[in-house]
Amino acid sequence: QSEAPRRPVREPVFNLPGAVLAMLLALGAIHLLRTLVLADETDLELLLDLAVIPARWTLALDASRAAEILSAAGEEESLRSALANFVVTGGGGAHPWTGLTYAFLHGSWTHLLLNGVWFAAFATPVARRLGALRFLGLAAACAVAGALAHTLVHPLSVVPMIGASAVVSGMMAAATRFIFAPPPALSWMPTAPHARPRQSLLELVANPRAALFLGVWFLTNLGFGLFAAPLGVVDAGIAWEAHIGGFVAGLLLLPALDRVSSEQDPQGLA
Repeated sequence: QSEAPRRPVREPVFNLPGAVLAMLLALGAIHLLRTLVLADETDLELLLDLAVIPARWTLALDASRAAEILSAAGEEESLRSALANFVVTGGGGAHPWTGLTYAFLHGSWTHLLLNGVWFAAFATPVARRLGALRFLGLAAACAVAGALAHTLVHPLSVVPMIGASAVVSGMMAAATRFIFAPPPALSWMPTAPHARPRQSLLELVANPRAALFLGVWFLTNLGFGLFAAPLGVVDAGIAWEAHIGGFVAGLLLLPALDRVSSEQDPQGLA
């Protein structure tokens, strides 16, 4: 008896973990809604409700700094001045949820595309290693860390901050803890990057590839933050402080969420 021919296994169109794909689809759907459906006035209201405005958080903690916020905004007829007056007189409180929601908004399709590509690349191994729930928890922590870092450096700023860059940076940092690690010594099969042993911070520094990646990342972000906007390389400022806040969070929090220790053989990790 001859066997029936087997159907070829179909590869998925998007070879991404479900949590990563869901987040990318959510980011795209939200930006599509903002650009094609919402009126400009409604979109502005959404932006002011969901973006991080550092001065709003500062004012919620210390109402006596209202005069500083108005003074830092500059000329009375400027957009910054209008935003400062909005925050001081009608900002609606601290808006603590913006520490998460700002990451779902983007300034342009280019902004979204760049974040989406880097997010897919680095979030994929992290999601496969941690599982969906822990991965989403880490993403949320990186977003909040980015918002706090930006606010600490610019406590009087009334410019809304949006974008998933802090989350992307956190995923880069988390992935760095294991993707550059050598496979286990006793392993006889190739080890997927997401299943490699986790490296300590000292091991990262001693690992030439990991150390080079970390150094280039920090120098690039500092360079963009200090020189890109003043030199006219970009039209808007880059919230490099948020990038660093998210990166540090991802680097430090991965061990607490990791399903694989730095010593065990991770070959069986799903």
